[in-house]
Amino acid sequence: MGSKVPDTYIIESSMEDLWNVWFTELHLGNSGITVKVKRLVETTQSKFQRIDILDTEDFGKMLVLYGSIMVAEKDLHSYNEMITHVPLFTHPKPDKVLIIGGGDGGALTNIMKHPEVKKAVMCEIDRKVTELSIKHFPKITGGFADKRAKVVFRDGQEYITKTKEKFDIIILDLSDPVGPAAELFQKKFHKKIYNRLNKDGIMVAQSESPYYNDATVRHMYRNLREIFPIVKMYTAYVPIYPSCFWSFAFCSKKYHPIIDFDIDRYKKLKLKNNYYNLDMHIGSFALPEYVKKIIGEK
Repeated sequence: MGSKVPDTYIIESSMEDLWNVWFTELHLGNSGITVKVKRLVETTQSKFQRIDILDTEDFGKMLVLYGSIMVAEKDLHSYNEMITHVPLFTHPKPDKVLIIGGGDGGALTNIMKHPEVKKAVMCEIDRKVTELSIKHFPKITGGFADKRAKVVFRDGQEYITKTKEKFDIIILDLSDPVGPAAELFQKKFHKKIYNRLNKDGIMVAQSESPYYNDATVRHMYRNLREIFPIVKMYTAYVPIYPSCFWSFAFCSKKYHPIIDFDIDRYKKLKLKNNYYNLDMHIGSFALPEYVKKIIGEK
């Protein structure tokens, strides 16, 4: 008899880890962002939308609303810092601030870094967004504990229509113009915002991606210029949003975002930011030529 062949231990090492789950958000089904998912942390359906918390390889935990990425642990700062600090360092006396939307708390938390603010109201339609944000994104939800903060769970349009209060700054930290949120992108609503501002008030609104949403951006800025005497676009790099190139509409009754930028107050406050600084405040208003053409700016 020949020598005995030793028994082979049978194992398929290639099947030890078959987890290969990815999340993709597409623009018009053609291009977008794809991230590898480590695990699905939580999923729920609120009264208004599906909400998912994903744990991803590159961005950490993500807040996904109706299939659209809103917040990520490794991209918490650029959007929230730019939508808040630009108007707050432009207005000389930002006593009262209103946020429409912003349920994740990022904008509110940055506003609370300004000691001049005496009262900040956040009006969010979906209570569940705020609850899950407090649970999963503590770095951007500290503002909820501030005594100057007031949280109202209510439809933004209804709140603006019925409130008698006036504000120095109103921030429209909205999701995309789809479903009920679309009403908050219309000229009629922006006129109501104008009327709820003090005589030297400022409104800032997220205004989508100039690259992907050029038609929306064009119509939005045309409408805003018919309401506010000063309308300027500024931008930020936001990796989790379509094209990573995001815009904000700075709309003011009196103050110019660069001429009236309070550099002394900025230097005195010594904010510990991740994205916003003096250079970004000024430089963010420099626009590519194609964007100037979209919004009709010479």
